[in-house]
Parts: sequence; C-alpha cells; structure tokens
Amino acid sequence: MLYLVPTPIGNLEDFTFRAVRILNEVSTVLAEDTRTSKRLLDKYEISTRLESFHAHNEHKKIEALISRLESGEDMALISDAGTPGISDPGFLIVRAAIEADVELTCLPGPTALIPAVVMSGLPCDRFHYEGFLPQKKGKLTRLNYLLSLPNPFIIYESPYRVVKSLKKMSELMEEDRKVSVSREISKLHEETLRGTISEVIAELEKRPSIKGEIVIVVDGKSDKK
Repeated sequence: MLYLVPTPIGNLEDFTFRAVRILNEVSTVLAEDTRTSKRLLDKYEISTRLESFHAHNEHKKIEALISRLESGEDMALISDAGTPGISDPGFLIVRAAIEADVELTCLPGPTALIPAVVMSGLPCDRFHYEGFLPQKKGKLTRLNYLLSLPNPFIIYESPYRVVKSLKKMSELMEEDRKVSVSREISKLHEETLRGTISEVIAELEKRPSIKGEIVIVVDGKSDKK
C-alpha cells in the first residue's frame, strides 16, 4: 500500500491523528528532505525509517520502490510541506503505482492554495490553480493566458520575485484588477494583502524585505466593456 500523506505547511499542529498513525504503521516514509521531515516525525515521536525521494532522484528510484510495494511493503510519501504531488514530487510514483496495480490512497490535509483563495475575498466557487510559473521561456505567454480567464487564478511565488511578477502582471492587465497576496500561511506572522494590483505592489515595495512562501490570487477578467 502506498499512502500519500499531507504534512503541515507551517504550524506543526496542523497534522491529523490518522496521518500520525499511518506514518507509525508503514515500514518506510519517503521524504522530499529527510532533515526537514525528521523534525516533524520527532515532534510526534514517529521512529519509522526515512528514505530520500525528491525531484532529483525520483526517476532513478521509482522502479525499485514499485517492486518493494508489489512485494507487500507499505510506504508513505510526504513532501516538505503540504500535499505530495501538488507542486511537489508525487505524480510519477502515483502513476507508476496505478500502472502496477498497487493499492494507494491520499489522505486529506494541508495545502497552501485553499486557505489563500478562501482568504482572498475573491469568488472561489471556480478557480484555476497554476502553481509555479515558468522562470524564463514561456512565462509571458502563460501570464497572458491566465489573465484572460474569467475566474480567479492562483500561483505560487518566491518572496524574492513576488514584486517583479506582480509588476509584470500589472503591465498586462487592467489597473483596477483585484489581487490577494498571502504569506506565511498558518504560521505566527501569517498575512494577506488585498486590493488592486497597484495597491498591493505599493504596499510590498515599502518593505525592506519580504519573507515566507507566497501565494498570489488574481481575480478573473471582467466581461465589462
């Protein structure tokens, strides 16, 4: 059995009883960064063996891991924060497990995009999740597409690039389009800035530095003339 287990995105108390039980019961926990994951496991007194599984080694390890699962080993996959497979490793091993007819399940749990879109104050009955934008090639084309959508879209961004990305968007869209920028979700200094894109840029530019993981929610394109 392969379990995909979401982990806290900030506050370590955002962990479920079921997640703790599963991580105690499996024989191996596949972790994006074993040092980061060890802090979480130590807090909950989980002594299960950790094994590295990340974007740089997943292609090499999948065949052997699937073989172990087929032989009857139970494993859990976790990422540094949030739900595996959502802008983190996970898709490849899930696909391989399905192809090998290995039983799997994903526990419900933390992910940054849902709190961010709910706290944005923008319509959230329908939205587009983009994740991280391309760093160079294709970024402008992708932004133009996203800004044409009628519903809000969500992107993840580095604190070092958030102002630059917002300024690029402001060049491509209406100046009164609403945006929301959330950072440090579930942590002590959690914050959400809301307003027009120019207002949010102006607020962020006042700051000597910006810290924390960033989630940007941009309102959909209005059909008003």
